[in-house]
Amino acid sequence: MVDLEYLKKIKLVSRPLGQRIVARLLLAPNYHFFSKVHIRIENVENIPQGETVILAMNHTDRYNYWPLQYKLWSMKCFPFTTAWVKGKYYRNATIGKFMDWCSMIPVPSMGYLVEEFYRIYLKKRIDDIQYRAIKDRIDGKNRETESTPALSEESSRIFTDQFIEYLRTNHEEIMEKVAELSRKALFEQKLNLIIFPEGTRSTTLGAGRTGIAQFALHTEKKIIPIGCNNSEALYSGNLPFAKSGTVTYRVGGPLSVENQLAAYRIREPFRLFSKESQKRFSENFERVTDIVMESIRKLLDEKYH
Repeated sequence: MVDLEYLKKIKLVSRPLGQRIVARLLLAPNYHFFSKVHIRIENVENIPQGETVILAMNHTDRYNYWPLQYKLWSMKCFPFTTAWVKGKYYRNATIGKFMDWCSMIPVPSMGYLVEEFYRIYLKKRIDDIQYRAIKDRIDGKNRETESTPALSEESSRIFTDQFIEYLRTNHEEIMEKVAELSRKALFEQKLNLIIFPEGTRSTTLGAGRTGIAQFALHTEKKIIPIGCNNSEALYSGNLPFAKSGTVTYRVGGPLSVENQLAAYRIREPFRLFSKESQKRFSENFERVTDIVMESIRKLLDEKYH
């Protein structure tokens, strides 16, 4: 389980061994010999070389950041990258270890914590009804109608008011650690940070979540919007082997608190990912998220709109 203790053990490095192994032993043979994969990056000059940045990209498939990472690595003039990865991908210990070797940053959502604690205490997977009932309790939603799901007797024994409060506090502590790791990646290990603002995979561009806006406004790092086109045709399944084809990444101009985001700059310290800051600066976070998503949309082919 990805918890606070797991996050404390993550050691980010500037030249991740896992990424180099994947590039040389998997991607290079796959892209050049077993298949013919053409990787195009339009306006790559929009990615700065003398500083680290946040790369904001749509998420069409499981592996659509691999061709981008490979191409930037092969150009030898850009830093390695890290990425925010869903906590659920660490359920498999082998995959989790691989992610650690690649210097990825797991981001456990509240939903992930609910699913994991349910599995730990009740020894089975949570169903949709109980998941929604527990999440409604956590989100402070009252059971106003009979159609609103209620906690089962066994769920009620675990997810008491005290435990739900623990979950809220624990999740904030976890997200503080995620923020700390992300800052280390950018400022100490000199890694660029890939974030998928949608938070989930979709061939058509969905709504963005505000995590990227909060982090960018907190660190004042530039956001580089990237539109990924046709990766889902290369990686059409769950296996990490690309078919022949062309993937095109279009890179937009940098978004920063010095230009398009200036109106939403926050000039006072705030606690990242806390409920207090989300409530106080919700307008800033939402407007910056809108700007990022619109910038990505303009870089995508029509079929992704």
